[in-house]
Amino acid sequence: MRTDLPQTVRTIAEVLHRKGARAILVGGAVRDMLMEKVVKDYDIEVYGLKTLEALEAVLSSFGSVNQVGKSFGIVKLRVGEEEYDFSFPRTEQKTGKGHRGFDVTVDGTLSFKEAAKRRDFTINAMGYDIISGEMLDPYGGLDDLKRGVLRHIDDATFIEDPLRVYRAVQFAARFGFNVAQETARLCQKMVGKGMLEELPKERIFEEWKKLLLKAPKPSVGFELMREWGITNRYFPELHALIGCPQDPKWHPEGDVWIHTMMSIDAMQRLIRDESAFSVQRSVLRDEKQKLKLLFAVLCHDFGKPLTTTIEFENGEIVCWQEYNKNKSISKEMHTNTIHYSLFTIHSAKRIRAIGHEKAGIEPTRTFLYRLTNEHDFIETILPLVEHHLKPSQFYAQRAKDGAIRRLATKVNIKELVLVAAADHFGRGELKAQGAGSMEYPAGEWLILRAEELQVKEEPLKPLIQGRDLIALGMKPSPHFKEILEDVYQKQMDGLFNTKEEAITYIIDHFC
Repeated sequence: MRTDLPQTVRTIAEVLHRKGARAILVGGAVRDMLMEKVVKDYDIEVYGLKTLEALEAVLSSFGSVNQVGKSFGIVKLRVGEEEYDFSFPRTEQKTGKGHRGFDVTVDGTLSFKEAAKRRDFTINAMGYDIISGEMLDPYGGLDDLKRGVLRHIDDATFIEDPLRVYRAVQFAARFGFNVAQETARLCQKMVGKGMLEELPKERIFEEWKKLLLKAPKPSVGFELMREWGITNRYFPELHALIGCPQDPKWHPEGDVWIHTMMSIDAMQRLIRDESAFSVQRSVLRDEKQKLKLLFAVLCHDFGKPLTTTIEFENGEIVCWQEYNKNKSISKEMHTNTIHYSLFTIHSAKRIRAIGHEKAGIEPTRTFLYRLTNEHDFIETILPLVEHHLKPSQFYAQRAKDGAIRRLATKVNIKELVLVAAADHFGRGELKAQGAGSMEYPAGEWLILRAEELQVKEEPLKPLIQGRDLIALGMKPSPHFKEILEDVYQKQMDGLFNTKEEAITYIIDHFC
């Protein structure tokens, strides 16, 4: 276990030790140190002091003390750019709905085992005595950590905060742990009883962000949501992907759910490994942009359950959406289908989802508003869903310059290529799923063309603006908009490349 704690923390622990108190590093910091991961947040519980005021007196000599969490027995210390949480041990009792519906009892005389019982999982209930170096592990967290098991501590305390179900999802995916059977059963039971309905979307969204951004394979978490009934109960747009068939010629991996899970993992690999796909380099600037791309991939086929049709050799065409609502559309259909897992097409001539990219816009919007009210963020995802087929289509058609320039007015082409690449890699029997560089010729072609046309990350800048029309002696009017649009369309078609050429066109046609 790494024990390279910040010197400030060690010095404070020594001061507390001389006062007869004990400083214990707790929570995720201990877990991450044992897993050789970078520790970002240090939480220290202090045992043996009688009052928080005594703790504040010690901390105030090291930096700025913030008492914002004092009612919960928490004092924040800021030293330069670093912030540390110091707290008294406490117990919590559920008294109402929500994460604020707790009666908190702060008690510096509690034992570590008593205080740790309120925590969610055994791997988060370990402590490290900063002075003695002793590991405190009253619930077997170290053994679970070694075996890769996520196990809750106590049924009664676990269900007090339903957000812990989502925490189980993202921890299992982030660390590649198996959820203990008793924990999985409890989570499923909590979902079935509707206990998650009290959670505000803001708290849920934070756990989703951790799942998408921190898990090497987010699909692990989504599979748990499916198994525990979360998708069925709370996210119908996502759940509708399960069983929706695809043509095995293009999607040998299976239904739309399987494809989406493979695609979201592919997107995460593109984000994490700069060498995986040449187009990835330099495009991902911050977490918000990464999150946008991950959500776009997650939602990219939301339109398929609405548009999928199955055509059989006998000429019958069946709409998947109607079939899914009523499994007994026709006797003839049942003679042409068999079931394994959720749905399998037998003797189907062709399966198509024409227009699914546009049909996916509204379910994507509805789904995202279930998680967040960040309107601007949601609006940036919708064009990526709507146009995710364009890179492959343009490549097959060898689209003209004007089409590529127009695409750039609707969506960031570099981001779009990454989404389309994840879609491409999210299929079975692809060599690209293995180690090494992943190849997507359509994306590489479109990026090269967009670079040549200078529209890779932003649309073509108009050569003419309203002030140019005024300079030509024209009086401002509603007609200006039509003229500017006409000129811009001609510019995108490559009829002229300079401002002088555009002005000549205006004089010839509008003056």
